[in-house]
This record gives sequence, structure tokens and C-alpha cells, in this order.
Amino acid sequence: MTDTPARLLRLLSLLQTPREWPGSELAERLVVSPRTIRRDIDRLRELGYPVQATRGSVGGYRLVAGTAMPPLLLDDEEAVAISVGLRAAAGHAVDGIEEAAVRALTKIEQVLPSRLRYRVGSLNAATVPLPGFGYGPTIDPERLTVLAAAVTNRERLRFGYRAGNGAESRRQVEPHRLVAAGRRWYLVAYDNDREDWRLFRVDRIRDPQPTGVRTEPRELPAEDAAAYTADKLSKLAPSYRAVATLHAPLEDVAGHLGECPGDLERVDERTCRLHSAAGSLEWLAFRLAVLGCEFEVHDPPELIAYLDALGARVSRSVGGGGRRPAAPEGRPIPEGDRPTER
Repeated sequence: MTDTPARLLRLLSLLQTPREWPGSELAERLVVSPRTIRRDIDRLRELGYPVQATRGSVGGYRLVAGTAMPPLLLDDEEAVAISVGLRAAAGHAVDGIEEAAVRALTKIEQVLPSRLRYRVGSLNAATVPLPGFGYGPTIDPERLTVLAAAVTNRERLRFGYRAGNGAESRRQVEPHRLVAAGRRWYLVAYDNDREDWRLFRVDRIRDPQPTGVRTEPRELPAEDAAAYTADKLSKLAPSYRAVATLHAPLEDVAGHLGECPGDLERVDERTCRLHSAAGSLEWLAFRLAVLGCEFEVHDPPELIAYLDALGARVSRSVGGGGRRPAAPEGRPIPEGDRPTER
């Protein structure tokens, strides 16, 4: 590669990958001599790119943090991903990022080629946010950046952690991946003190500090970090299994249960039984209430108590005291919808 500007851009693109590059490998990639690589590294330093060199058999070159943010090289897919991500950042769980996201988005879209601007516009036009959905704790961007860097560099971390019951502890871990689940972030890591894999909520992590100790990759006991997180969260969430008799034909009810017809069993021509499971009583109560038929709950006792309290609260909200509502516009209330005296 004899074109010096093009070679420098290609070299910079390689160095922006978060790893150390041996000089011999860079020379092979760019089809030049190691001496040319050294000269090009010096040119990048003169342009303000902080390239660090390490000696030894495993040494090489890598970009490090400098006193200012140098220009970055992005390929097409990276530019589109960043543009779409910045547009969504205002609704994400990272605290205080909205204004910075708008400024960064303005700079990127100003220089986007027309073909990429069209792709970004198409994605934005085809999606809409749901404001206010999925409230949760916000995350300090600096904390998230420290964790992400430790994951990328395979560097051991030390931090304080507050468990769900309020217990405080100090942890030393080998970070594996960050997982965004709705409005919450989780760190999947190997806990060195407990000698096992753990899942940490990022909003409960305090003062994460890189230790400078590099680690070898460990085999995660799951297909990937997302599967591991989903499995752990499902086990942590309280699970309720409901059994209820529904006073309606099975065929009428099945259409209201989405993709779970196996939860139903026929009792007779006008009655069926529902077996359902969920992580919250609220969801089970909602599922039963929207079926549009009378029902009797047999289990669990917590759901029976919850529905009893919910029914009393709803009754009070429309007049209370067991008073029957007036028929709208002179129409009689259907027999199945009339409240029963208790």
C-alpha cells in the first residue's frame, strides 16, 4: 500500500479496535515493512492520536485515552447504528445523556452520506417510542463506561454492591458482558471471591475500579450472556401458579389467551379450567379479568386475597357500599354483569 494518506486511515481504523496490535501484524495487514509502520505511528501521534507502544514478545501498539477526543473512523454499519442509538438515547435509562446525545447526533448527521441518511431516516420513520413505559432507575454514564471498558479489555474489576435486601458488600469480578433489559442494565461477571458466575444490577454497583489485572476468557454456563440473564431473572422473580374455573366454553376462552391454549382443559360444554403461571399477582388478575366471563379462583391463596381487595377497591371507586350501578341510557344491566350481594 503506497498511498500514505490511505494507509494512515487504514492503520487508524485497525488501531481503533480495542486490542494491542503487534507491529509485525500491522505490517502484514498493510503490506509494508515494520519500519514504515513505526513512521506511520509517529505521524498519527503528531496528528493527536495517542498511540501507546509496549515492548516484549506480547507487546505492540494500541490507542489509549489522550487529553482530547481525536477524530474517529466509522464504517457504514457503525455510523447507522450510532445515529439510531443516539436518537433512542433520550428515552433510555442512562442518566443525563439526552442533551449530549442530541449534540452528537447533530454532528454525525451533518456528515452522513445521502445513502446512510436515507437508511437512518427510514429506521426512525418506521419506529415510535412509548413515552413513560418501563420506568426504572437511571444509570450514571461514567459508571457504564467503566464497566464496558473492563469487559472489552478483559480487566478485573473491584466495586461495592448493594443487594436487593439492602446488604452491602465488596466484590472483585471478571466482567463478561453488559446486558440491557428494558430500563435496567445488568453486568454478567465471574465473582472471584465466590468462585461462581453472578448477575449484578448496574444501578446497585458503587464506585467500580479497574484493578489492572488482565484475565483469560471463562466459559459462561449458558448459550450467551442474554440467555444467562434471562434464566437468572426468571429464577429470581416470584412465581405464582393459578388454577381457576371459567364459566364459559373452552372454545370461547381460548381465543383470549394468546399463544397459551395448553393452559386450558375442558370440564363440560359450558365450563373449563385454567392453569396459568406468572411472576406477579397483578398479571394473573388482569388475565382473568379480561376473559369476559365469570370465574372462580382455587389457587393460590395470595391471588384470591388480591382479587378480593381489588374488587373492593373497584367497587368503592364507582360508589361503593354494594350499590348497584344505574343502567346506562335506560338499558338493563346484563344478568352476568350484575353485582351479587355479599
